[in-house]
Amino acid sequence: MSLTLRNGATTAPAAGRRLLHGLSGGTPDPGLATHLDRWGDPRLRERRLVDELEASGLVGHGGAWFPVSTKWKAVASASRRRPVVIANGAEGEPASRKDALLLTQAPHLVLDGLVLAAGALRAQQAVVYAPAPRIPVLEAALAERRALHMDAIAIEIAEAPDTFIAGQESAVVNALNGRRGAIPSFVGLTSIRERGVAGRPTLVQNAETLAHVALIARFGAAWFREVGTPENPGTMLLTVTRQDGPVIVEAALGASLRQASGLQQADLAGARGVLLGGYGGAWVSPRVFGDLAVSEKSARRAGATLGAGVVAPLPMDVCPLAEMADVVRYMEGQGAGQCGPCVHGLGELADAMERLAYGGAGAPGTERIVGICNLVEGRGACRHPDGVARFVRSGLGVFAEEVASHQRRGCCSQVRATRVLPVVDRITRRRLVSRA
Repeated sequence: MSLTLRNGATTAPAAGRRLLHGLSGGTPDPGLATHLDRWGDPRLRERRLVDELEASGLVGHGGAWFPVSTKWKAVASASRRRPVVIANGAEGEPASRKDALLLTQAPHLVLDGLVLAAGALRAQQAVVYAPAPRIPVLEAALAERRALHMDAIAIEIAEAPDTFIAGQESAVVNALNGRRGAIPSFVGLTSIRERGVAGRPTLVQNAETLAHVALIARFGAAWFREVGTPENPGTMLLTVTRQDGPVIVEAALGASLRQASGLQQADLAGARGVLLGGYGGAWVSPRVFGDLAVSEKSARRAGATLGAGVVAPLPMDVCPLAEMADVVRYMEGQGAGQCGPCVHGLGELADAMERLAYGGAGAPGTERIVGICNLVEGRGACRHPDGVARFVRSGLGVFAEEVASHQRRGCCSQVRATRVLPVVDRITRRRLVSRA
């Protein structure tokens, strides 16, 4: 359905598809003309935007689930100095593709949100922070906007390193300040909302969140709340790992997670477990997953998190411990290297998981691995070790039978070269031939 301009206003899209409206079928056009035809004029009222966001109940979709209006108000009141606003499209999570989809197929929606944030907060500087593969599309989009003199603020592009932690908000600020690379600051130091880029109050907002902002500015808080529940209004994007590759779906918050992700009962019956939230998330059993709603509260009750919006069922014909061992080794290589839990703890945890998965000498017991998790959890300079510990601890519970089998018999026959969970190939990781 194509939307037409009527006195500068648009017709709101159907309730089921919002961010993904117009992106299905054929080859989506990321151009400005298509964007304006679909969504209308982005030059919208900025003075009332913060109040509208508060009424909408929009929360950040980068994993923290913090109320957007509260975050914006904190930035606005932090200092007399004009702030910096950043669209964070780093998406360092290897199993996630949602921000990549938005930046390449709907870049103007994200840019609209960034410009609206800059206007509402009277920002001095606006930056899109994105990996190198996304930059050509963004440069083309900005050129189109400049040709029409659309934006009241010049938008800059900064390349995000291709690392897991590059999108953590303090890592984003450190990268832009050029001081320490894309490495998070120590937990407990001054918030970037007070002192961020160049010492100015700084708003770092996930790309998906800004796309929601652009739609709320157009259609209002009441429209946004037509989908979801009173407690969890709106939609979120999920990256669902399937046999034929990742699929991006838009899910109404509060809906059945199984139905929203497009998984059938048969899919869950053929799964050993489901990874929820990504590599810093947690494993849940297929039975538990089938009962979950699309909400952070529901996920946390199950000991998990929606995190980056990753849903990854693990088929029966793969070894879950081998999958876990490779991810933990990858995550060890992605640490900031600024504290003991990252430098020593994650390495010891990766060694233990590899011995358990591949039948190496002295395969550790569950108690030993949980003990390492206890040592790294809550003691890092940032939250990176905590996510790895949650990933491992939850997997040991969900895959308890496989753990016991490996401890009795060593490496199983289902270790294969192709992994379900993607890890970055440039990271050196152990590749062992499966044993019959």
